[in-house]
Amino acid sequence: MLLESYQGLKNDELKGRISAAKANLGKRLAILGHHYQREEVIEFADFRGDSFGLSKIASKQKDAEFIVFCGVQFMAQAARILARPEQRVFHPDLTSGCPMADMAEIEDVEDAWAELGKVCDIKKVIPVAYMNTDAELKAFCGKNSGIICTSSNAPKAFDWAFARGEKIFFFPDEHLGRNTARRMGIRHEQLIVWNSKPPSPSPSPLEGEGRGEGARVILWPGFCHVHTHFTIEHVHAARKAYPGCKIIVHPECKAEVVMASDEAASTEGICKFVKAQASGSIVVIGTEINLVMRLMHENPDEIIVPLARSLCPNMFKISLNDLCWTLEQLVKGETVNEIIVPDEIAVPARIALERMLLAI
Repeated sequence: MLLESYQGLKNDELKGRISAAKANLGKRLAILGHHYQREEVIEFADFRGDSFGLSKIASKQKDAEFIVFCGVQFMAQAARILARPEQRVFHPDLTSGCPMADMAEIEDVEDAWAELGKVCDIKKVIPVAYMNTDAELKAFCGKNSGIICTSSNAPKAFDWAFARGEKIFFFPDEHLGRNTARRMGIRHEQLIVWNSKPPSPSPSPLEGEGRGEGARVILWPGFCHVHTHFTIEHVHAARKAYPGCKIIVHPECKAEVVMASDEAASTEGICKFVKAQASGSIVVIGTEINLVMRLMHENPDEIIVPLARSLCPNMFKISLNDLCWTLEQLVKGETVNEIIVPDEIAVPARIALERMLLAI
């Protein structure tokens, strides 16, 4: 049955059918829900968390034959890479991608790597890829002595890399790289941004005060639309509206927003921060609105406020219709939207991911 036939169904019917499909599949099924999913979808998740945490959980489900990842596509790819060979991974909506991950194409990164080799000793450059990347870029790190990181363990990944080289090539999120470097005491002039299309007068695609041998971190100019939405004006307005509040933002935010806030943490870190606050605390959160609203409902003894309303439209694409369709096809013994990662990509990508697991 085509997805189109599910589009006119009401939520109550969809929820009933999803529950029935889950009951039918039993322990053979594990549904993973990222923190940014809409509430009606997260309701059916067996596990909730960030992308890497969910992938690790999936690989440990001994009875789960089918893993359905409700998140954006790179997350489902990571689950496929880390899952056992006999497990199968599905993604309810293959159009749910990540614009930031798309900002670093494998061809462009390989070209940059070749250019870097012309201006510095490439053996002393360690590639560090953010979890929010396509499987091919994770494989690139696996092949080039690099590592993967999350927003929570980026400083440890930097330590790991500097123990093995003199420079880090970090992609795709410039802001996470910049905020991590600042947190570790790396000076502004030791950061450069790679520009794959420099203006013609420019002598090099390495843009920044630290151009050349003095640079320690080479940043890719990618960004998350959700988190760069927040501005320093939002922070000032929150402090004025909520005196004494604590402001916590995601490290994908711009540096000036992070520095003006009280804390910066990953999605999982934000959840832990909120739970640790005393009753009556005012917490202003700069991250995706679905997570902020969920924290608001789950912590009624605190006053939780979004720094601004910022929605991830790709996460929002996954609906009850998509989930119901995917599960009912599994019940019928048919499959839709299965995630396949070829071995030539999966094997080196897994090496880079396992380096993170072993080293961090």
